[in-house]
Amino acid sequence: MTDCLAVAAGGAIGAVCRFLISRLPIGSDDGFPLKTFIVNITGCFLIGLAAALALKHFSSSPKLVLFLKVGICGGFTTFSSFALETGGLMEKGAWLTAAAYVILSVTVGIAALFAAQFLAERFF
Repeated sequence: MTDCLAVAAGGAIGAVCRFLISRLPIGSDDGFPLKTFIVNITGCFLIGLAAALALKHFSSSPKLVLFLKVGICGGFTTFSSFALETGGLMEKGAWLTAAAYVILSVTVGIAALFAAQFLAERFF
């Protein structure tokens, strides 16, 4: 039960942060879903950092790891929005923007994950 509470508390924090970013007055005229892109790349970086720090410093605190990885990162990032926005771009015929969004999201997301792990190993 305490595992569920740790995830729920982290999820609330992640979801509120996600909501606040959705309110930022940024965007692009070409329909590129910039806010979701920023959220998902940031989430990839954060989960990479959390995973690396969990191995190095928090292995004895599984509830903290659940709070960070499943709770905060899970509540913050949003694959469903990514899929919905990609589908919307495709329905509008913006195939190039949709393809760029998918390719950039996956490649930059994985790069952010590895960058966070690299930084965690070197500096934390």
